[in-house]
Amino acid sequence: MSEEIEEMGPVDYVVVEWVDKQPTGEAIPHLVDLVERGLIRILDLALIRKDTDGTVSEIEYTDLGDGDFAILEGVSSGLLGEDDHREAAEALRHGAFAAIIVYENRWAAPFAAAVRRSGAELVASGRIPVQDLLETLDATEAS
Repeated sequence: MSEEIEEMGPVDYVVVEWVDKQPTGEAIPHLVDLVERGLIRILDLALIRKDTDGTVSEIEYTDLGDGDFAILEGVSSGLLGEDDHREAAEALRHGAFAAIIVYENRWAAPFAAAVRRSGAELVASGRIPVQDLLETLDATEAS
């Protein structure tokens, strides 16, 4: 393993969906802030659309019109391909736009590197959606 890879933090991806509307760019400054503070490093970012007939296509930032999307130009590293777009689109509703973001959790890099150096391996990981957490807390509070 190269030294750079060995020192990397965990890598995650998210798929964010906009139904019946285009992204506005409102979230971009928050994403840029995470990068500038060194919390994450974006490894790849793609925008896709799933048409009403189920066809999946990549969207260029310039096709989105208003919004500060120009800052995202050149973010794509080539990690995400058409197969990834199709797989992500399986989770989307017809007529939706989506952003697929692959990012390194730089804040966790020192811990992850130390774990690897000690001979440990990641064997499971997961994410709890906020909606599920709220439902569980509401149910607990109601009982």
